[in-house]
Amino acid sequence: MPVLLVLGAALLFGLVFGPRWWVRRVMQQHATDRPDLPGTGGEFARHLLDLAKLEHVPVEIASADHYDPVANVVRLSPDNHDGRSITAVAVAAHEVSHALQHAAGDRLLAARVTFAQVVRGFEFAAGLVMMTAPIILAVVKSPALLALQVGIGIALLSVRLVFHLLTLPVELDASFRRALPILEAGRFLDADDLVGARTVLSAAALTYVASSLVSLVNIARFRRLLPF
Repeated sequence: MPVLLVLGAALLFGLVFGPRWWVRRVMQQHATDRPDLPGTGGEFARHLLDLAKLEHVPVEIASADHYDPVANVVRLSPDNHDGRSITAVAVAAHEVSHALQHAAGDRLLAARVTFAQVVRGFEFAAGLVMMTAPIILAVVKSPALLALQVGIGIALLSVRLVFHLLTLPVELDASFRRALPILEAGRFLDADDLVGARTVLSAAALTYVASSLVSLVNIARFRRLLPF
């Protein structure tokens, strides 16, 4: 039985942290500086936006790579904004592709923007439910009510993972229906580099899902509040 528990824990650990580890490894593997590339990730993003006649969309440095559809801004991390690497080029193309989706009136992207606000509300509610659970138990002294409250909190926390799974088509479209063809048609990278770029684009598409899986750790932590 202990062996099975260890194996089960190892499997769960791999399922939760494995995708995030893979995403980071891919990004780092192709982040080697390449002086032979014609520009940085930030310059490449600017070039693609100008080609698409989206001159009004700025490119900014931020802590994480993303496209902000509310502010209509492409934001790149410092390494990808200022770096000359396969990762920088591929990530820049991916984030610009979200701007292209926005400009084209992509319905899935619009739905994601709408539901993202709902998800934030669910997360706030989950935090409130979890923080008040011990207080409710102390006052009411009902393990059954505590179990119900923690169950509701866990369900609310799970919404983000479900949300990213449901909106994964938006990320796949940005990586493979838009970014990859741009890189191929524009001959921005040679054939060997395109192989690496394809892998980076896969990682970029799965970034949010991989990060959301880690939130399952919080769910396991809150499960300990249950008295059984």
